[in-house]
Amino acid sequence: MKHELGTIGMVCPFPLIEAQKKMEVLNIGDELKIDFDCTQATEAIPQWAAEQNYPITEFEQLGDASWTITVQKA
Repeated sequence: MKHELGTIGMVCPFPLIEAQKKMEVLNIGDELKIDFDCTQATEAIPQWAAEQNYPITEFEQLGDASWTITVQKA
């Protein structure tokens, strides 16, 4: 199942914090799509996903200062 977490407008580190909270309640195999516009999260979210052994299934720049990343709970 794919879940969405919109964090556009949130300053760092809140996109990462919100993603961590949401992943806690997801089932293994679920995906979390995170839209964000905080530059630091382009490094912080992938690093956190790697530390948790969560695969990244999508990572795309949407505009000058906005991105989307999809992380799968493993």
